[in-house]
Amino acid sequence: MIIEGNQRGYASQLAKHLMNIEDNDHIVVHEVSGFYSENVEEALREMHITSRATKCTQFMFSVSLNPPQNEKVPIEHFEEAIEEIEQKMGLDDQPRVIVFHEKEGRRHAHCVWSRINADTMTAINLPFYKRKLNEISKEQYLKHDWNMPRGFIDRKYANPLNFTREQWQQAKRTKDDPRMIKQIFKQAWEQSDNKQSFEKALQEYGFALARGDKRGFVAVDYKGEVYSLSKWAGVKTKELKQRLGSPKNLLSVQEVKEDHAQKMTKRLKEYINEVRQERSKKFEPLKGASLIIRERHRAARERLEIKQAERHIVEEKQRTSRLPKGLFGLLSRLTGKHQRVEKQNRIEAQQCHERDKQEKHELMDQQLQERGRLQEQIHKFREEHNEITLQLRQDIGRYMEMKDKDNLETFKFTLEHHLKLIVTNLV
Repeated sequence: MIIEGNQRGYASQLAKHLMNIEDNDHIVVHEVSGFYSENVEEALREMHITSRATKCTQFMFSVSLNPPQNEKVPIEHFEEAIEEIEQKMGLDDQPRVIVFHEKEGRRHAHCVWSRINADTMTAINLPFYKRKLNEISKEQYLKHDWNMPRGFIDRKYANPLNFTREQWQQAKRTKDDPRMIKQIFKQAWEQSDNKQSFEKALQEYGFALARGDKRGFVAVDYKGEVYSLSKWAGVKTKELKQRLGSPKNLLSVQEVKEDHAQKMTKRLKEYINEVRQERSKKFEPLKGASLIIRERHRAARERLEIKQAERHIVEEKQRTSRLPKGLFGLLSRLTGKHQRVEKQNRIEAQQCHERDKQEKHELMDQQLQERGRLQEQIHKFREEHNEITLQLRQDIGRYMEMKDKDNLETFKFTLEHHLKLIVTNLV
């Protein structure tokens, strides 16, 4: 599984992410250990309070564990990986929180340790933690016979379309697929060898080069969204300057936005909005189905939890009733019967605990499979939408490149007609 981690502070921010039920179908608090509190928010707050007695600002070590896309990974595998991380990082017996997120038919885990040693009131040093996590990740792929990503075998094969959380949030805001956007920038960079060819490659998809306030080179699309080239093209600032020269000669972001605004006619904006609205309309049944499944699954888990709690009370009473009381209880202690019954009760209690745990895991696995089948349909829809979006960007890119007024008016009609066809195909 892919394991990523970082040292960090901001406990309340992390707690909000871990318990964000809006962006996840299900959240399961698997473990809260080493704290006075039993809930995630209070536990992370305890980490923060403890850290105040030190100078450490990055008092937490947060790790995410993402299994392979098409593998059914039991919770025990996550637990094994977490234990291995803990040992290799020297975080044994440190307070920790484990939370599982389920989203779109897949499960991933988050584990957060306190870095503050309560005995010495110093932060535990974590040298080379990225390299160590990478090694553990490789070991997990080999141990469970999963198909290892090529990037693990050789870094030059690492997936160039992986994106950061910041990029994902930006794409989510603009309602675009971040992989599609990143592919546009990667492709434009790879097929160009100077500023002119790179600029032309971006213009084909409705992007214009601009001078950023702080980020040097940026690109602005027809929506007015600003993209950092170093981040989205995956290119270092030094390489950008070598190929593109100085950004001082470029228009500012505001000037590019104003230029785009002049070219985007009211009718074109209406057609673009229609494409978005029809896309949302077509996606509505799938979105509705995912919400129905989510609520049904949550209700089923709640029913199981209530059933197990009620059964636990009954079984605990049965076990307690086996222990003799009064004079017989005293005699049973002398004969050793009391101890034998207690031992049998502990064994049965553990068996009942394992049974309940198995029931819960089986229900969760069934639900993940059902949600996964729906996600396949959603994935297909998104791929179709990406093709339409690329087509739309190319058309707008060609339109915005035109400078001849007569050709501009002619193409404007062609673009409007094309957009209308796209809307018709979406319906």
